[in-house]
Amino acid sequence: MPSISSGAFEATKGFNAYQRIWRIVRAIPYGQVATYGQVAGLLGNRRYARLVGYALHKAPAEPAIPWHRVINARGRLSFPRDSEPYALQFDRLTEEGVEFVNGRVDLERFGWQPTLDELLWRPED
Repeated sequence: MPSISSGAFEATKGFNAYQRIWRIVRAIPYGQVATYGQVAGLLGNRRYARLVGYALHKAPAEPAIPWHRVINARGRLSFPRDSEPYALQFDRLTEEGVEFVNGRVDLERFGWQPTLDELLWRPED
């Protein structure tokens, strides 16, 4: 796995960034999606989008983290189209009612727009 930049590492010192990312991703509601940059922004810096990807790659199987609800900023899945992870993510999202048109999710329609209360008061899983 590629290493994160020293700046990202320094910014995450003193807390477990992966656990914070997983908590944010667990807050994404069923049938909605967020982008890597959006999750990174909620972490504190939109430039940490790759860190979000690394954290999801390292996510534990239990408790389940809905990694499939995180997509790229263009509304597309980031896995190669003919790969098993792409098919799994696509299937999970369509089962939740997320629609794809020409391989894209309409972020206006299915994008998660958390409220401040949702972010502050959502209980720990």
